[in-house]
Amino acid sequence: MATTERTEIFDIPLDKFYQVIADYESYPEFVDGVSATKIVERSGSETVVEYSLNLIKKFSYTLKLTEDKPNGLSWELIKGDIFKFNSGSWQLKALDDGRTEVSYRLEVEFKGFAPKMVVNKLVSHNLPAMMQSYYQRALEL
Repeated sequence: MATTERTEIFDIPLDKFYQVIADYESYPEFVDGVSATKIVERSGSETVVEYSLNLIKKFSYTLKLTEDKPNGLSWELIKGDIFKFNSGSWQLKALDDGRTEVSYRLEVEFKGFAPKMVVNKLVSHNLPAMMQSYYQRALEL
């Protein structure tokens, strides 16, 4: 199983960052590799979202996301082309100076053999750039 975690501090209020991570339908506009998202079901604090990606190869998966507004959200895999397991979270913490501490955690396991290069690209190499894309989107709000 591949696991990665990263924490950064962004000069943005917590509620603005939360708004971006919970706006699943907008991901194709600013998250590299996400070609489409579809809300399958929404009930209370839970949302089922189908993602289509094009990172090295095309694939799709469906996650159940549980929102803890405005402190973050977590997810678990329902089904997917290449994932056997996909679980993670965004955790947000407001700092006294108006900035937000953002922690991202991801744990995945692939079906069958996945070359180490693919795993590294999907799990950890893109993480700093991905977090920056969410931050840039929040700055636009």
